[in-house]
Amino acid sequence: MAHASVASLMRTIESLFTSNSPMQSLICDHREELCALREKVSSLEVFVKNFEKNNVFGEMTDLEVEVKEVANIVEQTIQLGVTEAVLANDENLREKAQEMLFDSLHQGGEDIDRIWKESAKIQDKRNVMNFQWFKIFQCFMIFQWFNIFQWFNKTSKKYTNVKKIIVGRDDQRERLLNDLTTGYSGEPKVIPIVGMGGIGKTTLAKEVYNHDSILRRFDVHAWATVSQQHNRKEILLDLLESTIEMDDMVKTRGEAELADMLQKSLKRKRYLIVLDDIWSCEVWDRVRRCFPTEDNAGSRILLTTRNNEVARYADTENLSLRMNFMDQDESWNLFKSAAFSNEALPSEFETIGKQIAEKCHGLPLTIVVVAGLLKSKRAIEYWKSVAKDVTSFVTNDPDKQCSRVLGLSYDHLTSDLKTCLLHFGIFPEDSEIPAKNLMRSWMAEGFLNLENDLEGEAEKYLKELVDRCLVIICKKSLDGTKVRSCKVHDLIYDLCVREIQRENIFIMNDIVLDLSDSECQSISMHQMQTFKRVTIDETDNCCYGLYRAILTPVHRQLRDHDNNDLLKRTHSIFSFTPNNSIYVLKLEHIHFKFLKVLELRDIVIVSFPVQILNLIWLRYLSLLSRHNLDIPPEICKLWNLQTFIVQGPGPSVEITFPEEIWGLMQLRHLKVSKFYLPNPSSISADKGSHMGFSNIQTISYLSLDCCTNEVILGIQNVKELGIRGKKIDSNGLLDNLVHLRQLETLSFIFYFPHFPASAKAFPATLKKLKLGDTYISWSYLDIIAELPNLEVLKLMPNACLGNKWYPNARGFTRLKILLIEDRFLKYWKATDDNFPVLERLVLRRCSHLEEIPIEFADIHTLQLIELTRCLSELGESAARIQQEQEELGNNPVDVRISDPLVRSHYNDGDEFDEFDDDDDDDDDDDDDDEDEYDDDDDDDDEFDDDNDDEDDDDEDFDVDAAERDDN
Repeated sequence: MAHASVASLMRTIESLFTSNSPMQSLICDHREELCALREKVSSLEVFVKNFEKNNVFGEMTDLEVEVKEVANIVEQTIQLGVTEAVLANDENLREKAQEMLFDSLHQGGEDIDRIWKESAKIQDKRNVMNFQWFKIFQCFMIFQWFNIFQWFNKTSKKYTNVKKIIVGRDDQRERLLNDLTTGYSGEPKVIPIVGMGGIGKTTLAKEVYNHDSILRRFDVHAWATVSQQHNRKEILLDLLESTIEMDDMVKTRGEAELADMLQKSLKRKRYLIVLDDIWSCEVWDRVRRCFPTEDNAGSRILLTTRNNEVARYADTENLSLRMNFMDQDESWNLFKSAAFSNEALPSEFETIGKQIAEKCHGLPLTIVVVAGLLKSKRAIEYWKSVAKDVTSFVTNDPDKQCSRVLGLSYDHLTSDLKTCLLHFGIFPEDSEIPAKNLMRSWMAEGFLNLENDLEGEAEKYLKELVDRCLVIICKKSLDGTKVRSCKVHDLIYDLCVREIQRENIFIMNDIVLDLSDSECQSISMHQMQTFKRVTIDETDNCCYGLYRAILTPVHRQLRDHDNNDLLKRTHSIFSFTPNNSIYVLKLEHIHFKFLKVLELRDIVIVSFPVQILNLIWLRYLSLLSRHNLDIPPEICKLWNLQTFIVQGPGPSVEITFPEEIWGLMQLRHLKVSKFYLPNPSSISADKGSHMGFSNIQTISYLSLDCCTNEVILGIQNVKELGIRGKKIDSNGLLDNLVHLRQLETLSFIFYFPHFPASAKAFPATLKKLKLGDTYISWSYLDIIAELPNLEVLKLMPNACLGNKWYPNARGFTRLKILLIEDRFLKYWKATDDNFPVLERLVLRRCSHLEEIPIEFADIHTLQLIELTRCLSELGESAARIQQEQEELGNNPVDVRISDPLVRSHYNDGDEFDEFDDDDDDDDDDDDDDEDEYDDDDDDDDEFDDDNDDEDDDDEDFDVDAAERDDN
């Protein structure tokens, strides 16, 4: 696949023309020929994209290899020449480097001209094709895949559509529900679901896991995905996330201690545990001892496995459920649902459709993928041709059938989508990947056109991959509009790794780190070794974590020396390191010249590494520091930087940027726990112009005292902003926010002595607002209620001061989602006029609130009330609202309750027992980690595949069963 290489070359050439490029002064004498090269590469990019889309001749493969090699060589040559010219220590070296660079550019232009001549020959052959045959083939190549689970993207119908999407399996579903809910006595029962990959085990398990009767019956619900290469500690942590209040200290504890914590958290409770994708009896033996058996009558353990031996071994009461292939009626119903959605079925399509469904041999994954080929195609002849073709992809061997059909789906992706999908192969298997991290890495790798809206284009690509059933959504934002995290089925992961290697798109090597100084516990790069496939759980077993390097492939046209120079060929380094690393990274040996991605978020740095300042092609940089950092002025040399992240342990670490930071004109995402940003230079009030981040999308967390008029004007295009308060005289600073006319998401964290006195001080474009530890009065929310476009309001711990909230006026006219997490709120009075269009009410850890205003029953738009760790009285109040809505003839609100508080003693201290025995309810305190308030549309956890409990405040509900493929 040559398109990825040509696209990367194009992005590199485009970067030379940006206004802050140091090459602006160097290319003056050669600007014309450089522009000519850009036009040639741009045309080549379009040609290759269309060429790969319509690949029907054997010559195509040879041409792709040729194009890919030429593009990679030209890009490497440009990068080397520009690097030497920009970093040269004296004028003679700089002039020599420039001469070599432009000689190389001339040679690159000739190579591309040669490619064009070869492509013309193939184009001539294509023109003599039979036109009718080609049109049929072209239609076949642009199949649009249909996502059978697309309904879940419509949040307003999320909770009513689930049952419509699950097709078939009615008898098995009812049997499983019966086995889970029948009988209150005896020890916990184990129920295995067994069947081949892709047959729907996880889908069925997830559906019953979220069933209303199951949610009501069990006190505790916990889910862990085990996978082939399991890690017992990760399994325990996954289960503990659903049973206790998690904090960073829990993750540092050993297996024995975690197992003990899990036992205590489940003791004397009726629990449902799901262990998804168990591969061996040994794994079951290691895990089952963690589940208490005394005083746990009625508890159940549900496990899914492909292994009959595991099912027999774990099943002591003959409760195993075998997933068989779908019968003809079930296959047809699933096919019909996928191919026609809610449309009426024309009679002429039924006969041919049933033939196609029958050829899929009852395997759900195959049925869905083949049906996706026919979505929106309403020509009967077309269906007949697909019916013939699909036979070649479907065999009687179910495993081969899956592989071939998935390969078919990959072959018919556009070049852009292929490149983005293959990127999943870089991450460890079974990784749940934060979507923002994934998309920002796509940007950094050069997959996306710089002239377009990068974030919008990345979201579009991700949505297409989801719609084509190739990517699974794991979590969504609270309002359901954003994908928070995603993953791929292990069969898709197999496909990605196979295609990366088969097409030689890039090389994956693993970096071996050695302990270089035992006294200060520092590590440095020792060597690279061949890529080894690992799961996310296995990264914990790597001594110093896992670092994966992405290299351009070896090329025939390069000298052996250049092919063997791993430093030149490495363009990205990703980190998959266990959290809370105690090691400090020494960067003396890291001299990668052409890095685009450097992800070091899990290894501590003690000062800003000066070696990074020479990585002028860097687009993505993520670091971890536990000390205050002063970023050097030379940071402006990283003129390509798009994403800059410095993680630290909350607000105790402050990062100070120099004035030169304003020279990073390509910067789009600036993510630091707390940072100081100086006023930009060259402010010209007379001309109305100023220096600033023209492409900026995300900034957090900016120190309050930096919210000067000059800084705000410098970031006026920002869409998502986080501000960390400070106990200073900041009166009037927040009034400058009105200049942020693109702002949609705003977070205030920590103490704010002066909030604006009028809603007009806030940008009218604001849609999402989060407050935490701000200690404002509840009455101030009357001002917030006046924001004209506010749709989401999150009130995190200590956002408001006091225990009474009595809204005074009609407001929140567009508010759809309200989240309150406040342990002091006790009295709340409101009417439907205060929240006229509210759709979702989320209350968490409201340990004193006993009643939701009954007037909420009059809010006709209300769809869901979600209670987590709240009083049982609050659940009864929600039930009354539900009942009143039914009596009024309205659709009753969906009420979801998890981990209710149990009142053991009610006295002046208001003591409660939670379903939590570890006594670590510390995260409500004032010194909460900053991540607790991480905005739901902006993950600070870059390349953190755990993406665990810090997301709780963002919600980010798990997507229901129908959105997950079976393991």
